[in-house]
Amino acid sequence: MTDLQTTVDLPHGRPIPRLGLGVYRAAKGRETQDAVIWALERGYRHIDTAHVYRNEADVGIGIRASGVPRGELFVTTKLWNRHHGYDATLAACHESLEALGLDFVDLYLIHWPPKAERRETWRAMETILADGLAKAIGVSNFMVRHLEELAESCEVMPAVNQIELHPFCQQRDAVDWCRANGIVVEAYSPLTKAKKLDDRTVRAVADEVSRTPAQVLLRWSLQRGFVALPKSVNQRRIDENASVFDFTLSETQMARLDALEAGLHLAWDPTDEP
Repeated sequence: MTDLQTTVDLPHGRPIPRLGLGVYRAAKGRETQDAVIWALERGYRHIDTAHVYRNEADVGIGIRASGVPRGELFVTTKLWNRHHGYDATLAACHESLEALGLDFVDLYLIHWPPKAERRETWRAMETILADGLAKAIGVSNFMVRHLEELAESCEVMPAVNQIELHPFCQQRDAVDWCRANGIVVEAYSPLTKAKKLDDRTVRAVADEVSRTPAQVLLRWSLQRGFVALPKSVNQRRIDENASVFDFTLSETQMARLDALEAGLHLAWDPTDEP
């Protein structure tokens, strides 16, 4: 891993950059637009949004304002819960593409696994892939039983599963299942929503490597093999989050961070989703 253009191959679609900018809860308008522009100027090439974030249009504006060629970018968006079902999924994808101002996205995800119409939704996702509206399709917040159910009937396995991951919430069963089945794992909330940046162990490791706690958490994600998606609308932090490719955590330091596992969900917890 050398820089922001470092990628990992997906089972289908284009290689995905190992670090991306998340825009969850970034406000409509200039806040989202500026964050995207700053990130792309810094060298990010991976932007992650979603229909429910209500900022797809501003992501598109930021992309166009940046001047970065579309072929250099990896753009993800997601299907929200009220759009499940075959026809509704197809319509929602077209709506997102229109908002983004793009002909296709590089990755389209089912954002959450509600029980109703899950199989019909995935059938529509496969149509979206076949029609070239998305170069890859995947899921988010799917646990092992959701993945097993999907695997029973799908023609195309998900390329990605995007779940909450950080040392305090490692979701090892889901990660292991994905790896055994060739699914790339993306880590959202890798910075613990700033809730654990003052943790004693995280701070101690940060001091040892002369880095910030946020950089240590991101480096942990990268060394665990995840695609990391830190969210920020602050230019200084966007830059700080990018500076994680020129140092390495030792095996001992990684083990100390691994030992922080506490099943601590700081976002939605899909464990009991039927």
